[in-house]
This record gives sequence, structure tokens and C-alpha cells, in this order.
Amino acid sequence: MDETEFWELIDATREAAEGDPEEQADLLVERLCGLDPEGVLDFARHFEARCRRAFTWDLWAAAWVLLDGASDDVFDSFRCWLIGQGREVYEGAVHDPDALAELLDDFDEEIDGDGEELGYAADEAYEQLTGTVAPELGLAPAPPEPQGTPLDLEDDQALAERLPRLWERFGA
Repeated sequence: MDETEFWELIDATREAAEGDPEEQADLLVERLCGLDPEGVLDFARHFEARCRRAFTWDLWAAAWVLLDGASDDVFDSFRCWLIGQGREVYEGAVHDPDALAELLDDFDEEIDGDGEELGYAADEAYEQLTGTVAPELGLAPAPPEPQGTPLDLEDDQALAERLPRLWERFGA
């Protein structure tokens, strides 16, 4: 599976789910079950690589603003949700997290921002196809800390300075 095929799967399932992350995850499992096990693992490698690329302080700050707080686990789910938004939103946010102010039409913290199930879709599909747990993906270990310049996520002024457009639109 190449990058284009990865994003086509993400986009097709998001559109069919009409933006509902849980429905998107279910549809993604269905689509992945149509691949062979190695194709599912390829998808998982693409997904994990993008999750790791989004492991930055600025994106954590964006998640904090959008969700009115974000623990480690919540930030993990947010990164999965961000991937589920498709290539344009994902790449735009990774390049400039403050751009989420323009990239997101709206944001409902009751529905949006939680893509935990998307993060498990490949594992679930692999298990359905093979009856076994997915093997290690063979990727380098994830970094222990987010990339970029750390900031105090509980400091509203620091958040507003780091992400002025996002803070203006979605901040407290």
C-alpha cells in the first residue's frame, strides 16, 4: 500500500461515515478486511508513522484548546482523529497547528477529536483476517517526548500566543 492508497481509504471511509469517527472506524475495518494481511499491516505502518509525526507540542496545544484540556491518552486519540480528517487537514495541521482554525469547518468536542477507534482499526481487521494478534510493525521506537518547543498546556496566555487564530476561534 502506498501513501495515496492509504489516504484514499481514509477519505472514502470519512465521507461514507459523514464525519462520525466511530462509524468511520467500523467502515475502515470493513475495507481493511478486503485486503490481505500484509496490506493491513502496510496500512497500520502508514497510520502509525503519521501518528508519530503528529506527536508535537504544538499539536498537543491545539488539542488542548479544541478539547478544553487533553491528557496523554486524549492527545493519542486526537492524533488518530486528525489522521481520520484526511490528508489536507492532517498535513495542514502538522505543518501549522494554528491553521486548524481555518481547516476545521466546525468542531463539536462531543463528537470530534476522539479517533481512538480509528487507531485500532488495522489491529481489528488483522485479527478478523488471521485469527491472531497483529505482529510488531518493525518501526523504530516512538519518541518519549513530543517534538518541538515544550509549553505549559495549562497556561492560557501561552496557548493564545502559540496558537492565536485557534485560540481566538475555539479558546476559553
